Amino acid sequence: MTMNTHYPVHYRFAEADGVRVFYREAGEPAHPTLLLLHGFGASSHQFRELIPLLADKFHLVAPDLPGFGFTEVPSARDYHYTFDALGQTLTAFVDALALEQYALYVFDYGAPAGLRLALNHPERVTGIVSQNGNAYLEGLGEAWDPVRAYWQEPSAANRQTVSDAVMNLDGIRWQYVHGVQEPELIAPETWFLATKMIEQTGNKDIQLDLFLDYANNLTRYPDFQAFFRQAQLPTLVIWGEHDPFFIPPGAHAWQRDNPRAVVELLDSGHFALETHVAHIARRIREVLGSEQQD
Repeated sequence: MTMNTHYPVHYRFAEADGVRVFYREAGEPAHPTLLLLHGFGASSHQFRELIPLLADKFHLVAPDLPGFGFTEVPSARDYHYTFDALGQTLTAFVDALALEQYALYVFDYGAPAGLRLALNHPERVTGIVSQNGNAYLEGLGEAWDPVRAYWQEPSAANRQTVSDAVMNLDGIRWQYVHGVQEPELIAPETWFLATKMIEQTGNKDIQLDLFLDYANNLTRYPDFQAFFRQAQLPTLVIWGEHDPFFIPPGAHAWQRDNPRAVVELLDSGHFALETHVAHIARRIREVLGSEQQD
């Protein structure tokens, strides 16, 4: 699969929910829309290689969530960084772009944020790609243990422990290269850019607030699973099997609620898109419908 140069990527902003949302867009709007939702330690930058591989068949839209990338949240907005708030902003964002139907590509934080969007407008969702995007308790690995302690006791000491583990260059780099057979395949600007964004004034506290609020996602898992059961959408669950945060049982669990979900484990880590982008692009074409296939 080669890069498609006929559909350039545009870099835009949209006003939604009192937030100036930065997003990347490519492909013809008349084509099926695929909404690309990033996670922690990243931004829409993580889709920089995937977008050109799909832009001939899909309309790609990849926003930066509030607190990430180039999205701007005015201080006067008094934004409360919770996953409920991220879902609300995503809902306002798709309305601002007048997106009436879309498939969801969810990764990491993009899963609980995007699945809240799905619950708000289930009739709009045409399919799901979950790339290490968890929605099941059994998908949480041991790497969550410091965060679990933070949930149980949100003390300053536990908050600092989480900060020391992940809010620095070494911690972010580890998330990119852990479990990857050839770390030399991953461009170092990925973790440098993510770290630079986190080091902006006030952003570490935003990220720590989201880590704390992640506990509330676990209470929403039954709602997400009910949506999977009811909708029975074309679903690709494609997972870096060496991810220490979201482990393979969380991938297989999707088939419990949607037996037709395609589950595939890759020899990669958390950021599987960095090592398997061409393969993931091909599988998206195959699973999300014959009308989008080559």
